Amino acid sequence: MSNTATLDKAPATGALGIGVQVNAAKARRRTQLIWLAVVVVVGVALYGLYALIFSGKTVATDNAYVGADVAQVTPLIAGPVAKVLVRETDAVKAGQPLIVLDDADAKIAVAQAQAALGQAERKVQGYDANDAALAGQLSARDADIARARSDLDRAKTDLDRRQALSASGAVSGDELTNAKNRYAEAQAALSQAQASRAAAAGNREANHVLIAGVSLEQNPEVAAARARLDAAQLTLDRTVLKAPIGGIVSKKQVEVGQQVAIGAPLMAVVPASEAYVDANFKEVQLKKVRPGQPVTLTSDLYGSGVKFHGRVRGLSGGTGSAFSLIPAQNASGNWIKVVQRLPVRIDLDPKELAQHPLRVGLSMKAAVDISGAN
Repeated sequence: MSNTATLDKAPATGALGIGVQVNAAKARRRTQLIWLAVVVVVGVALYGLYALIFSGKTVATDNAYVGADVAQVTPLIAGPVAKVLVRETDAVKAGQPLIVLDDADAKIAVAQAQAALGQAERKVQGYDANDAALAGQLSARDADIARARSDLDRAKTDLDRRQALSASGAVSGDELTNAKNRYAEAQAALSQAQASRAAAAGNREANHVLIAGVSLEQNPEVAAARARLDAAQLTLDRTVLKAPIGGIVSKKQVEVGQQVAIGAPLMAVVPASEAYVDANFKEVQLKKVRPGQPVTLTSDLYGSGVKFHGRVRGLSGGTGSAFSLIPAQNASGNWIKVVQRLPVRIDLDPKELAQHPLRVGLSMKAAVDISGAN
């Protein structure tokens, strides 16, 4: 009898335990759902708070790229390449020699110009010596005039005396004729002396014009010869092509022995320490973007752990499509509106660039702080 009672009570006890377990599971599920709801509500509240505080404070884009004012290395004279002193990716300083052209012809031109300058200086020095000689000649002509005038006066006196005596017959006709001839010869001699003096004065004046008012260094002939020497020396100096700025050698297109032409691009120097960023923002993002606003940037090269800081330099004068080779024809019948992007130039902190160098064309992400804009 007792065994039968025990068997009758066993199923009831098992059913009760299962019910308790089910109720416990439901309670746990309810608790989990409640916590999930709490997490969702808190998350939404935090997001709403974040949006309330920070929404509209920044505009960001990942359509941004590193740029720099690349310097082209081009020859100003033509000639064969004698030496190439750098290789691709080398770091160079401003003024560092990069390429040497053959300078044999330029050296000969310099030597010829130096010789021409020496000749010009000696020629001008000869003008000074001639001036002294011409001054002596002018003094001699003055003495000749004085002597001729004295002879003329004596001949005139002699002629006057004989003419006075000829009426009384004391002087023969031949003597009177000879006196007249001497007087005429004296007049001619005086005229010749005066003409010689005038020629000497003209020669001295012409020589004086060449040297008057200027020193040897300032004389036009010497200055012209020195200018030709400077031009020849400049051509010689230009046989050595130097780095216009400091940076990284890129796009090297020159080899030893190559005949280069004036203006041919031989290589480029990229100023890595003076890089900037061109961020292409959508036109709907630019309402509050102003020059001088702070910008936070990250590079795909270094990842989000390295942040660059910069400031907006300015906005471009036109969109990228406006300056494209074939601008969009928006007046055509199949026009579809496309949101345009405008390049915004951003200057970077030089100290940060020195710590984490960038290269032209690298991708960047830029966020402009517009909280201070009106």
